[in-house]
Amino acid sequence: MNEPQGKEQEEKITEEDSSGRLTTKDMATGVAARRVRDEPGEGVRAAQTEQSSGEAASPLFDSSETETFRARWHSIQTQFVDEPRKSVEQADELVAAAMKRLAEIFAGERENLEREWDRGDDVSTEDLRIALQRYRSFFDRLLSV
Repeated sequence: MNEPQGKEQEEKITEEDSSGRLTTKDMATGVAARRVRDEPGEGVRAAQTEQSSGEAASPLFDSSETETFRARWHSIQTQFVDEPRKSVEQADELVAAAMKRLAEIFAGERENLEREWDRGDDVSTEDLRIALQRYRSFFDRLLSV
């Protein structure tokens, strides 16, 4: 799938609706669920590889999304000396945007599987195993942070 690049990708990551900016508080209170407007499934299958205990975890984001998030973080960190409060607010928004994007990716993967089920297609055990491994990998990463 073709992902938007550069500025377009940043706009997608920072997309807001008329109710204001997305924060981690919004994520915790469920406001984010009402804000998700992007089509699920974009960039969904980025680096789905088998993971055994000895293999490295696959990336959660594609490389352009990762670079966009890193560039935004660098900008936030750079402005901290001049505007510490604004930097913390922007850091919170960036974390919320990353969490939202992860939720979209996982929701898209599930939607793809459910679409196959709804059509009566057999979803292979291998596809289900890969999906479960991605959930396990992400869950393990969350708990180890």
